Amino acid sequence: MENATHPPIAHPESPKNDKRIITGWAFFDWANSAYALVITVAIFPGYFLELTNDVVNVFGLRMTDSTLYAWSIALAYLVIALIPPILSGIADYGGKKKVFLRFFTTLGALACISLLFFTGMPTLWVGVVGFILATIGFAGGIVFYNSFLPLIATEDRYDDVSAKGFSYGFIGSVILLIINLVVIMKYNWFGFPDGLRAVPVAFVMVGLWWIGFAQIPLRRLPADTPPRSRENLLTKGYEELVKVWHTIRGDRNTQAFLFAFFCYNAGVQAVLFLASTFAEKELHFSSTGLIFLVLILQIVAIGGAWASAKLSGIKGNKFSIMVMLLIWAGICVVGYFVQTGLDFYLLAVAVGMVMGGIQALSRATYAKFLPENTPDTASYFSFYDVMDKISTVAGTFVFGFVEQLTGGMRNSVATLAVFFLISLLVLSFVSVRRMRTASAPVL
Repeated sequence: MENATHPPIAHPESPKNDKRIITGWAFFDWANSAYALVITVAIFPGYFLELTNDVVNVFGLRMTDSTLYAWSIALAYLVIALIPPILSGIADYGGKKKVFLRFFTTLGALACISLLFFTGMPTLWVGVVGFILATIGFAGGIVFYNSFLPLIATEDRYDDVSAKGFSYGFIGSVILLIINLVVIMKYNWFGFPDGLRAVPVAFVMVGLWWIGFAQIPLRRLPADTPPRSRENLLTKGYEELVKVWHTIRGDRNTQAFLFAFFCYNAGVQAVLFLASTFAEKELHFSSTGLIFLVLILQIVAIGGAWASAKLSGIKGNKFSIMVMLLIWAGICVVGYFVQTGLDFYLLAVAVGMVMGGIQALSRATYAKFLPENTPDTASYFSFYDVMDKISTVAGTFVFGFVEQLTGGMRNSVATLAVFFLISLLVLSFVSVRRMRTASAPVL
């Protein structure tokens, strides 16, 4: 029913399933995935540890440099966990999708380029603040990027269009990663005295790649429209989350799945974000070695995602996730004992096999818990995304805390196994079915 006080403002519908617009949308993934892969996973962790002292003093608190790195991720994702509801409200009702897409893209790209000025302990604050702001820019942009999907494609095309974005992101980020690998390995070709001095070039290249290719979607995507609501957009998203919680609170089965997801996602994200720091600090990987490690992860992840989808088709989502949780727990246990670079490469193959599959299946499984025919799928997935971000905060914080407490990253890796084992136990009692609704039976 229309609001009698504030009727919706009419505006022309954007064209859907337009090939040029969809390709432009996918290029945003091409643009910003370079930051996620090249900076946060492959290059910056090792560079950060190389330039910082083993023990640093932050606001009077002494901690290891790897703990500081882990807690920087936790802080960034804590901010990211708090702002998506606000951003979702603005995106859905405020008519400012493109404005904020441009803002977060610019913030992230410039913050990434600013890492060029992080040259050692005297400029440590530049490295920490620049990394946090770039990560916020990356995640904030994704909120608005995703919000364009219903505007440019019909529902029957969602899967295909989303897959196109994913494939563009993978291809673009791998291309740029290989280019940076060449620059770092063949540093003398480019006039650098050693590979370490060549690394900052990656920060500039990623920032320019990010903001440069983002101009394609910023030009092709539908223009902003007048706001559909005059309500307080800062609280709209939070109100939607509260409504979802009231629904979930009455279904213990769904609560159990979300608790299991929270625990194992904390472990998954901690491994993905901090594997590079472990490899550099405990196994003394070079920047080149870390890049090769990430390339292995990406390539194997393609086959892993396909294999997990096949297993799920045969045995179901729950069985598939439980198998992957056993593998994840085994990875953490073996990681505690790993001693050589070759061992870690083999472990990376195992991580690649399960890292994409468990995230894809988790989201697909959660969709099966939504009330049948609910019109509020965006709100339910906003709730899921907040759970994802907060669990990332928990996993990276615990990883850093255990290292700070015990003095060893191996203890942190072993601790992550507990997250997976708890999830495995809880998930064994979960039935994959929809929530009870007034109009729909339990499936």
